[in-house]
Amino acid sequence: MTDATGADTAGDTRANPAPVVLAAAGAVPAIELIGIEKRFGTVLANHDVSLRVAAGTIHGIVGENGAGKSTLMSILYGFYEADAGEIRIDGRTVAIRSATDAIAAGIGMVHQHFMLVPTFTVLENVMLGAEGSALLAGGRARARAELDRLARGYGLDVDPDALVGTLPVGLQQRVEVLKALYRGARILILDEPTGVLTPQETDRLFEILRALRDEGVTVILITHKLREILDVTDSVSVMRRGEMVAHRPTAGTSREELAELMVGRTVLFRVDKAPATPGAAVLTVDGLRVVGSDGVPRVDGIGFTVAAGEIVGLAGVSGNGQSELLEALAGIRPIAAGRIRIGALEITPENPADPRTVRAAGVGHVPEDRQRMGMVLPFEAAESAILGHHDSPAYGGRWLMDYGAVAADCAAKMRAFDVRPADPRLRGALFSGGNQQKLVLARELAGAPRLLLVGQPTRGVDIGAIEFIHRQLVAMRDAGAAILLVSVELDEIMSLADRILVICSGRLVGGLPAAEADARTLGLMMANVPLEEIRA
Repeated sequence: MTDATGADTAGDTRANPAPVVLAAAGAVPAIELIGIEKRFGTVLANHDVSLRVAAGTIHGIVGENGAGKSTLMSILYGFYEADAGEIRIDGRTVAIRSATDAIAAGIGMVHQHFMLVPTFTVLENVMLGAEGSALLAGGRARARAELDRLARGYGLDVDPDALVGTLPVGLQQRVEVLKALYRGARILILDEPTGVLTPQETDRLFEILRALRDEGVTVILITHKLREILDVTDSVSVMRRGEMVAHRPTAGTSREELAELMVGRTVLFRVDKAPATPGAAVLTVDGLRVVGSDGVPRVDGIGFTVAAGEIVGLAGVSGNGQSELLEALAGIRPIAAGRIRIGALEITPENPADPRTVRAAGVGHVPEDRQRMGMVLPFEAAESAILGHHDSPAYGGRWLMDYGAVAADCAAKMRAFDVRPADPRLRGALFSGGNQQKLVLARELAGAPRLLLVGQPTRGVDIGAIEFIHRQLVAMRDAGAAILLVSVELDEIMSLADRILVICSGRLVGGLPAAEADARTLGLMMANVPLEEIRA
């Protein structure tokens, strides 16, 4: 294989291979990073990283969690300042010491976790920090006109007067893109943009990115999803352990090659597991009804069981009651009707249970939102690694914490789950999203729960870590645990689950053995088409 320079790049894993630039000979790259270095204490996040990206292309950057991708893009956007190296935009060397400098250079960034004010309207979020006039009314009128022009030009339709907090995540992401374009961005960085999107929202986002590219916008896409890289990018660069190890034209590579470059070994894309041997029911749900904060039923009269030694997958488009179901099962949200039985624990509206009681019954819970519910981001990793177990005698008991034992326990979990950097004292907010997820999983699996509730276990997690997490879940199943798996990734549901249930509008559409499932059948069931009608 050769890159755009004509050099042989097959199996190239040296630091700083010749960057690919998909552009005419002599064309000036939109972005050029030269010898970027960044260190956080003893952790070398970026080492001698160089990258060139051609104008008007979509360029992917892939790598394991903690490989340095987000750090590199944060340097380009001015969140961090490089310790060494040079940044060139359109051939000119620029000093980017803040996001203001980046915006002035024509760079915009859409972060993995959106930076929007939920109580503001779309228009107010887009204007925020760029009002452009001391007379706000005049600024609003100009902003509204510009927002309308951008929305029509790029297919980014969204109601400018809608409160952002009421919008689904796909539309919130459009607001982030509009914010960047409103500020004049001709270079757009997207960090894990599809982690919270449905497949339909992902397809729409990629249509928007292609339209932006065709209008001359340069797009950098950071993602762990190799299928998306192959689908939408023109070229791709691979990082590993803080270094740039390979560049490829997307048309000249494959999922298997990129995965091997990312992790340094061959990666299995299938879940290797024996048939399940289910035992007695651990979880029984009868006629469960859960109401949202707005009084609308989110889970409406469903019933199912999960037995020891099996993984039951719950498939459905995001927002159809999965989150509320998991919260009710974990004791976080009260139930309006029905019954939940976990071993000897019975939960009804008259006999509610809190999370501590549910955990004491042998339940582990990996929440869908690791940042809001799985960790306390300002806490050190060691502290988040014992949440819910902090009064255990192993950590000193209820009144006096043995921090040495807590730190040692966290270090062991980090080694077992390859959390990077392996520093128990580092604040949770400073880990990448995938490493935050691995830390939460390590905590919940460490207690060997009899029932494990798992929401989106591999959201924002790299391909090597996905393989590892799947092995851990299968090992728990084989050891006799009952597992309820909620995921918007149909491939994950079909390969990991033993049985699949499909939910739509808070009701179960039906269920089938995983061996009989396919994407078409599940997709139709997710649209509320009964299985009997599909098979007719």
